[in-house]
Amino acid sequence: MTFRNDVHKFAVQMAKRAAFTVVAAALLTLPMNGQHTPNDAPGVTAVPPNQQTIAATPQTEQEIVQELAAMKKRIEQLEVALKQRESAEQPITARASAPVGISPSAAITSAIPPEAQAALPQPAPPAKPSKAEPFAFADWTWLNGNSRVKEPPFDTKFFTPEVQADVDYIIDLNHPKDDTIGGSSEVFRAYEVQLTQLGVGGDFHFDNVRGRLMTQFGMYSTTTPRNDASPARGQWQLADAYRYVSEAYGGYHFNALHGINVDAGIFMSYIGLFSYYNADNWAYQPSYVSSNTPWFFNGVRVQIFPSEHLKIEPWFINGWQSYGRFNNRPGIGAQILWRPNGKFELLGNQYILGEDTLNVPGRVRYHTDDSIEYKYYENPSNFLSQAAFSLTGDMGCEHGGGVSCAGDSAKGPKQDFLGFMLYNRLWFHKNLYGFTLGGGKINNPGRYLVLLPPINGATAASGTPYFTQNPGDPYKAWDASATFDYMPSQYITFRWEFDHRAANVPYFSGRGGITPPGGNTGAPGSVVPGFTPDLVRDENRLNLAILVKF
Repeated sequence: MTFRNDVHKFAVQMAKRAAFTVVAAALLTLPMNGQHTPNDAPGVTAVPPNQQTIAATPQTEQEIVQELAAMKKRIEQLEVALKQRESAEQPITARASAPVGISPSAAITSAIPPEAQAALPQPAPPAKPSKAEPFAFADWTWLNGNSRVKEPPFDTKFFTPEVQADVDYIIDLNHPKDDTIGGSSEVFRAYEVQLTQLGVGGDFHFDNVRGRLMTQFGMYSTTTPRNDASPARGQWQLADAYRYVSEAYGGYHFNALHGINVDAGIFMSYIGLFSYYNADNWAYQPSYVSSNTPWFFNGVRVQIFPSEHLKIEPWFINGWQSYGRFNNRPGIGAQILWRPNGKFELLGNQYILGEDTLNVPGRVRYHTDDSIEYKYYENPSNFLSQAAFSLTGDMGCEHGGGVSCAGDSAKGPKQDFLGFMLYNRLWFHKNLYGFTLGGGKINNPGRYLVLLPPINGATAASGTPYFTQNPGDPYKAWDASATFDYMPSQYITFRWEFDHRAANVPYFSGRGGITPPGGNTGAPGSVVPGFTPDLVRDENRLNLAILVKF
């Protein structure tokens, strides 16, 4: 009996040593990516499935010793095979075959004495399911105002670069002799190749810290700051400090709900649906509801994602597209974005309490901007591959400082904003081509959101007597456009577009232009003796552009 007890103790020790090795070796029988199984490993003899069960208990001491010696040799072979397989670092992709009626783990466990089964590795507890990334459940490149780049060509754990180029050639059928176009925040000169925007930058992200930088070189670096009157209040030349930056912010991502981002700096405003970057849009010249509302905000935003379908984003900002404050009060706003599925988007932007008329404290602005976008057709196998529409409606008003929202005779004339725009987009031949029809209308008495024509170098701060923006001044306008896109890559668009724009008052550049004969004279926007700008009530243009974004 002593011999049998010693043998039994030796068997238990061997089983403890071999427990993990046997389990791992059994897993080696799983096929690897459709390649050779561990039975093909050098120095290991394959064991037929019908022989992978445990032998009967030997009846003599000699048979016990022989069986243990064979087990030891087999363990050593399996350890060698395991090390070779680990060095190959190939993932397991399929289950191992086992004798009918018994799993590999059950067969191995039954072969190990009860005293050694405690040495078996325990399975790890199941991982908690990670929360879905916001809006990651669908492809949103079809949206108007959203980038159509599906994946960046280069990305790292720390930085995702981005490069943009927007180059246009505008044919203005009014033929202004000074080649100057007014009344647009996207189109500025005619019959010349112009770089509207060159942006270089990208997104920084590491350890939940985030940041974004996008430069703006080209026409935007001059035309966007001139529509902001706030730098005229105080010192330090804010327009010069920020003119070469379209986005610049830093922030932090909190792992709460489905994500919370807190960012501070300059960020896009979202009001008006269209993107500041023309490569993201269905048309080159947006309607007035978009072109006349803010492109950027300077302040702090908090992006809250309660679910993968919803974003709530409050803002605390300096004012209405302004580097600084116009008077003594900042602006407050918020966005709500809801995407219940991959075909529908509901977007609401609200702005309140800003005092956004330079040197008129007490005049308070309110504005609501709301859009829906719906993809009503999709069949990539047909020539017509996609179809979608967008509808945007805006309302707003100002009160105080000599104006009122309702037109109260005691408080001042009516000063409000009412407008809409509607676009329909078709994609053809697997989204290689795109065609968009759209347009809209606005009514803005008081002209507080009408872009000032740059007559004699006029800016938003200087104003001009040639086109007043006094309380009660009427302004109604409408436009329509047809856009054709050729998109051989997700990173480039070749665009041809026809625009018709009209107003109830002379507003667009006529043949005589809006520049004095000797160039800009005197203070910006001032009266030049003997000069009258040629303003007309309508405009027809062809916009030709190459848009790059990657």
